Amino acid sequence: MNSWWELGEWSGYQGSELSLHRIECPFCSERGNWAVNNQAEKKKPNGSKVLHFDTLRCGNCAMYVMVFWSGARGHHDYKLVPWPIEKLDEHPEYWPDEVGRFWLQAKRSLRDENWDAAAIMARSALQASLREQKAEVGSLKREIDDLSEKGVLPNIVKDWSHNVRELGNESAHPQPGQKPTDPQDASDIVKFMDYLFEYLYTLPKQIKEYRERKDA
Repeated sequence: MNSWWELGEWSGYQGSELSLHRIECPFCSERGNWAVNNQAEKKKPNGSKVLHFDTLRCGNCAMYVMVFWSGARGHHDYKLVPWPIEKLDEHPEYWPDEVGRFWLQAKRSLRDENWDAAAIMARSALQASLREQKAEVGSLKREIDDLSEKGVLPNIVKDWSHNVRELGNESAHPQPGQKPTDPQDASDIVKFMDYLFEYLYTLPKQIKEYRERKDA
C-alpha cells in the first residue's frame, strides 16, 4: 500500500463489514469472542472512503485491542494492535501439503535457533516446491535455473539463488568435520524460501481473486 486510505482496496476478507469471528485475541488466543467497546471513523476528504477505529474487549480474558479497518467493493481488511504473535501452527491452505509441512519446520527451527535443522528443512521445502513446479531433477540451484530458463521464475530469483550459500550446501548429507550451519546462512535460505513461495503461490492466488472480483 502507498497510503492507509488503500486498506481493504485490493486484498482482504469477503464482506464490507469487519469480521469479528476472524479476529484472534493476542493475549489468550480466543477467536471471535469480542464486545465492541468504542467506535470511531474518519471519512477521506473529498472522497467516500471511510477508515474505522474500533476498540474491542475480549470476552474471555477481558483485555482490550484496537482494530483499524476499512471496507471497499464487497471486502475489507484490518490491522490489530497489539497483534497475535505468530505461532506457526499451520501453513497457508492453498499451498501443497508437502511444501507447507517442510516450511513450518524450517520456520520453527529458525525461531528456536536450530540452524542446521532450519537449513535442511528449508532446502526440503524448496526442493518439494520446485519439483511440484516440474523442475528438472538435479541440485537445488540447477532446478531453480531450470525453472528460470522455462520462464516459470524471473531471472532475479535465479541471480539471488546464486548468492544464498546454503543453496549450494548438502546439509542433509554431512561429511566428517563439516562445520555447523552459520546462523546468517540459515536465515538467508529461509528468507529466500519465503519470497519464492510468495511468488509461486501467494501472488497467483491474489491475482485469481482479483480477477474473480473484477468479473463479478
